[in-house]
Amino acid sequence: MNMHRGSCLCGNVRYELRGELGEFGYCHCKSCRKASGSSHAANAPIDRTDFLLVSGGDSLREFESSPGKLRAFCSRCGSPIYAYLAASPEVLRIRLGSLDTEFTKQPRAHTFVADKAAWEPIKDDIPQFPEWAPKTVLIQRGSRQA
Repeated sequence: MNMHRGSCLCGNVRYELRGELGEFGYCHCKSCRKASGSSHAANAPIDRTDFLLVSGGDSLREFESSPGKLRAFCSRCGSPIYAYLAASPEVLRIRLGSLDTEFTKQPRAHTFVADKAAWEPIKDDIPQFPEWAPKTVLIQRGSRQA
């Protein structure tokens, strides 16, 4: 098992992950695009018990972006750190862009491509799905995947 470390852009919020990050894909839904400020989001699940906030807890804020979906970010620089569902708060979905350590897992799918930005070409061989990827392709723990 690799321990990962991560932080926000200004370095105030720092965390350690003491467990293995789960499978991930690229989500192209409008909410993830807005939350990431990019063409898609890359989020991997981890048990909350394996997430250790090292510093910056006073700067961490949560925003309920849709009913029951909370997104945590640094209030100083705006960097997204994780999200979770109120119905399953024991699983965090870490924003992979906040990692400071090397992460070598590869994405399993592009999801919600029916909602992707018109200016974003997808030119890789990763499977694409109009909405959720089937669980045979990608299991998205901590999400609303059906």
